[in-house]
Amino acid sequence: VQYVESGGGLVHAGGSLRLSCAASSSIFRRRDMAWYRQAPGKQREYVAHISRDGVTGYRDSAKGRFTISRDNAKNTMYLQMSRLNPEDTAVYLCNTRPATMSAWGQGTQVTVSS
Repeated sequence: VQYVESGGGLVHAGGSLRLSCAASSSIFRRRDMAWYRQAPGKQREYVAHISRDGVTGYRDSAKGRFTISRDNAKNTMYLQMSRLNPEDTAVYLCNTRPATMSAWGQGTQVTVSS
């Protein structure tokens, strides 16, 4: 299964973005999924997850600002991000949880200006 991320861009601090993750297979529906991010010079880190049944979880800094969701009929996962700050600047990637090493895509760049 391949994942293609989209929806990133350049926003001012306090702005919002909605990221999408499109899966190439309906196997997506049976997978627990997650968003990850990697900032320049830093290790990849977990952002949020959603189980195949819709149970969600977030890193502390994302709680109250980000909302993860999925549409299994469309094989797509989303990340609605609000109140963005410069510390959120990173390449955002989606994958299973735990991650499948062979399934990493290119990600989508999110840049938040101060």
